[in-house]
Amino acid sequence: MQTTHPLRVGQFTDTFLPIVDGVGRVVLSYAEELCRRGHEVTVVAPLYNTGYRGGYPFDLVDYMGYPVPTAKQYRTGTAATDTHYRARIKHVRLDLVHAHGPFSAGREALRLSRVRKIPLIATFHSKYYDDFYKATKSETISKLVLSNIISFYNRCQDVWAVSESTADVLRGYGYKGVIRIMPNGVTPRQASPGAVQALETEYALDDRPVLLFVGQINWKKNLLRVLEACALLKKEGQPFYLILAGQGPDEKAVRQKAEDLDLSDVLIMTGHVSKASKLDALYRRADLFVFPSLYDNAPMVVREASVMGTPSVLVRGSDAAEVIRDGQNGLLCQDDAADLAHVIGEALKDREALRLLGDAARSSIPVPWTDIGQSIVDAYQEVLQNHSPTPANHV
Repeated sequence: MQTTHPLRVGQFTDTFLPIVDGVGRVVLSYAEELCRRGHEVTVVAPLYNTGYRGGYPFDLVDYMGYPVPTAKQYRTGTAATDTHYRARIKHVRLDLVHAHGPFSAGREALRLSRVRKIPLIATFHSKYYDDFYKATKSETISKLVLSNIISFYNRCQDVWAVSESTADVLRGYGYKGVIRIMPNGVTPRQASPGAVQALETEYALDDRPVLLFVGQINWKKNLLRVLEACALLKKEGQPFYLILAGQGPDEKAVRQKAEDLDLSDVLIMTGHVSKASKLDALYRRADLFVFPSLYDNAPMVVREASVMGTPSVLVRGSDAAEVIRDGQNGLLCQDDAADLAHVIGEALKDREALRLLGDAARSSIPVPWTDIGQSIVDAYQEVLQNHSPTPANHV
């Protein structure tokens, strides 16, 4: 079915404003870019708060959500049982639905695609097996959940991954179908000098180098490696601040470990940063973005750091490091605290060279959403073209 009107697209996500993690930022960018191109977008997500959310070019239809037990900053729910949501979504016309995860929002996208007989696209973003194994400590339960996730993707008309390495993870889980690579973009921008100055005042920063991590405060992000490396650097007499920006289930444990490693006087934990201007200022003020995660596939935070001209250090061979060329637009280390400390220490010896490395990151890593947008629209049109037209039931 080829549409002759602007596309009417539903973006379904389990994380959205105001708790915007990597997936949430991607969905927000999809919605804004599609609207900028004249298409109609409805975002469907669990309800996070009831505050004022006006000013967006898209519609937001949320359903009752409750905290996820293992990550209370997130919400889940069952959209199909929320009568208020059902009444609202009934009047939303959609040509296709795009799920950004296989959980509550994704299941609602699947339900609507079946009822309305419209195509379902799903993007694979995360290493879900790791999450469930950490939560359950059971390989049997984790594999059972994983089989349900693969069953979800098998029911989609088109499956996307954000990088080749991400697609390999999905194939490793057992998915046998075709995977379309649709990379994430970024929004080019500059940090406000005033915001950087305000940041320095808020945290009493002097001219010492800043090492920055942005993301969930969760051990799965390899934060122990960051703390251990920083402890080694401090013992060597290297001055620095370590800023951990984000929230998560292991905040208390991370803070305690930092204290055990004698890092309390150089550690700054900001909590969740909701203002984009402050987050940009953090990236801009940082000398190096430290992200040794083995969990992440194609992390938005590395791309956002590069937009601000901040180079990243990642683990060699990790999925997250796919965009990094060692010594050219970033730095690579082994998954080892001593090697990470060595790489950081050598980099901090020449902050001007580090700045030039950040310039190279900015010129080579970020791809603007405006460049990605047409590829997204073309893919949507292709899926619609190959989908048998059937009248929608509008429920």
